[in-house]
Amino acid sequence: MRNPGMVDTRIITVHPPLVQFCHWLNVAAIFIMVGSGWHIYNNVPVIPGLTFPDWATLGGDPDLTYKLHGDVGFGNALLWHFAAMWLLVFNGLIYVVYGIVSGRFRRKLLPISVHGVVRDVRDALTFKLAHDDISVYNSVQKLLYVGILAVLGLIVLSGLAVWKPVQFQILAALLGGFQGARLVHFLCMSAIVLFIVVHVTLALLVPSTLVAMLTGRARVPVATQPAAPAQLITPTAEQ
Repeated sequence: MRNPGMVDTRIITVHPPLVQFCHWLNVAAIFIMVGSGWHIYNNVPVIPGLTFPDWATLGGDPDLTYKLHGDVGFGNALLWHFAAMWLLVFNGLIYVVYGIVSGRFRRKLLPISVHGVVRDVRDALTFKLAHDDISVYNSVQKLLYVGILAVLGLIVLSGLAVWKPVQFQILAALLGGFQGARLVHFLCMSAIVLFIVVHVTLALLVPSTLVAMLTGRARVPVATQPAAPAQLITPTAEQ
């Protein structure tokens, strides 16, 4: 006889192979872009006095690269950044097209309500937010994922304006000129890094989400339906 306290579960596919592939490819692309971007940023900081430590950047040790090539690694960082840019863009397009065509975005990320976000934030702050079924996103997760998709789109557009300010002069003008586009690019990068910190922290707190992204599958509770009330059978008179 089953223990009344036990919950029936089943294993389902949470992340299709294409989603897993795009996710981990995106991890590599963003890691390269952030590291090389910090090196590029240090060459001419957007915010005076704010720079990133050399060990966190990608492009080569400034002293060594200057000694060998007469460059502080700025050129190497640009090469890494542009290479990862194409990886991020094409991988992102594949993911977005798949999400829209397959209906995954509609099922996973919609709808989002203000009431739901407020409720889930309150539950999270009081440690009452349930995460038994990781195949279903709560309102805060939906908002964060939609938001980060928008930020990724904006960072690509601002990057184009910084890369080719003459060819994309209309786009650059909409972003406040070359320096305005650099600031938008920097703010988008900061939002992405903050999202990554929160995302990784939550994955460590709920390891099943990390396992699901590695294997594509997860064990989730089975929704139980209340038993139907017994029908009342009334005798009929014999004919």
